[in-house]
Amino acid sequence: QVHVVESGGGSVQVGGSLRLSCAASGFTNTVRCMAWFRQRPGEEREGVATINIRGGSLYYDASVKGRFTISQDNANAKNTLYLQMNSLTAEDTAMYYCAADSRTFWCGRWPNDYNDWGQGTQVTVSS
Repeated sequence: QVHVVESGGGSVQVGGSLRLSCAASGFTNTVRCMAWFRQRPGEEREGVATINIRGGSLYYDASVKGRFTISQDNANAKNTLYLQMNSLTAEDTAMYYCAADSRTFWCGRWPNDYNDWGQGTQVTVSS
C-alpha cells in the first residue's frame, strides 16, 4: 500500500497560481500511475491530470490544459508529485486529491482507476 499526503492548497485570487504537492511513502516502488483529482461541493470527483510514473506520459483534462502542469520528483527518494496551477479561475475552486495506483501502466482518469488516496487539500479561488 502507498500512503499519499497532499499539501499546498489555499486561497488565491483569480489569475493567481498555486503549487500542490503530494508526498508518497510506503511501497512507492510499486506505483505505476499517479494523478490529481478534484471535487467541487455536490459534484463527482473528476480527473485533472495523470502521469505514468515510469514512462512519463501525461494526461490533462481539457478544462486545465495549458494552465496546469503535473510533474514528479523522484530524485533522492523524494517520491513527490506536483501540480502547478496557473491562471486560476473561480471554477478551479475545489478539494484536490492525490491518487496512486500500482495495478497497471495504463493511467486512467476515473476514480476507480486508483487505489490509494490522500485526504485532500482545499483550493479556493476568489475574485
